[in-house]
Amino acid sequence: MARFTLPRDLYFGEDALETLKTIQGKKAVLCLGGGSMKRFGFVDKVLDYLKEAGIETKLIEGIEPDPSVETVFKGAKVMQEFEPDLIIAMGGGSPIDAAKAMWIFYEHPEATFDDVKDPFTVPQLRNKAKFIAIPSTSGTATEVTAFAVITDYAAGIKYPLADFEITPDIAIVDPALAETMPPTLTAHTGMDALTHSIEAYVAGLHSPFSDPLAIHAIEMVFDNLKASYEGDMEARDNMHYAQCLAGMSFSNALLGIVHSLAHKTGAVFDTGHIPHGCANAIYLPYVIQFNAKVCADRFAMIAKKLNLPGVTDKALTLSLIKAVRDLGTSMGIVTNLKDFGIKEDEFLEKKHMIAERAVADACTGSNPRETSVEEMEKVLECIYYGKDVTF
Repeated sequence: MARFTLPRDLYFGEDALETLKTIQGKKAVLCLGGGSMKRFGFVDKVLDYLKEAGIETKLIEGIEPDPSVETVFKGAKVMQEFEPDLIIAMGGGSPIDAAKAMWIFYEHPEATFDDVKDPFTVPQLRNKAKFIAIPSTSGTATEVTAFAVITDYAAGIKYPLADFEITPDIAIVDPALAETMPPTLTAHTGMDALTHSIEAYVAGLHSPFSDPLAIHAIEMVFDNLKASYEGDMEARDNMHYAQCLAGMSFSNALLGIVHSLAHKTGAVFDTGHIPHGCANAIYLPYVIQFNAKVCADRFAMIAKKLNLPGVTDKALTLSLIKAVRDLGTSMGIVTNLKDFGIKEDEFLEKKHMIAERAVADACTGSNPRETSVEEMEKVLECIYYGKDVTF
């Protein structure tokens, strides 16, 4: 038996934020990131709509990129004192992920981070509050997923919390919010969405329900991402929907070792933080090469849907790899970690540790090809030096 879980309601399209006027509740916390939502007037809109609905609202602001365990517990304490029956998170993946984790510890103040960091260990939620997610970036799709990525900076590890309990109750996908993204963020989040959909299509739990969502998201990304990066707002709107479709797919089919590696490298190098979507863009072609040993037919199907050249599965897979890499480089994303700026001595010092952590990551179990620490380390070496994965 398999399971397919999505938010109960998804509101999308122009002025979808107005849905908040009709929300039922008494007290809400609104979780926000660095301030862009306030600068562009969206926070005032949300507060006005909630006031119209008769809901008292308290802000939790300043949630950092790659939110920390400490930030999560600070926010949970605010919630425990305010006692909201609605948790609303608006912004990029970071404030929404942080708010999901805060939700856990608001409802279960006795729990520790160690209690929930392993997949499917979150206790039952919705005893105190329901969750509304409003994304402003077009990549993480956390508004429809069972995941939240939280960073333990002391250990240098990103933990992907995974449990259907933290799937939001309501997602509001209003494309106006995504129109504020700068080009680099548009590129990185778009490549994150592409990685989500490709990994979901070949993941161990892909199904007849997840496959159509993944394939259509891939097509939409290739049709719209470059134009969105260049400032085409219709394409930007389409990317906001594409990333959401990708999220619906991977939340149920799960992911693979592109994300395992991105989680374990993003915060570990002293010589450079690697943004999550950028890491995915760099790593994806190498992981396709690695996984093609066991699922070239699935990659070939993606290439056929994109009308890429090739007849055999091998030729089509090579075309897909080239298309992914070309899309990234067209938006200024480098193709290996050495060119990104990671120093070789630090890479060599840390590669085994990263490989061990990546193998233990929650996303590795659903990768289509089983991998060992030794193989993961060899993939990392290819990614660093820009060499083909041939084993």
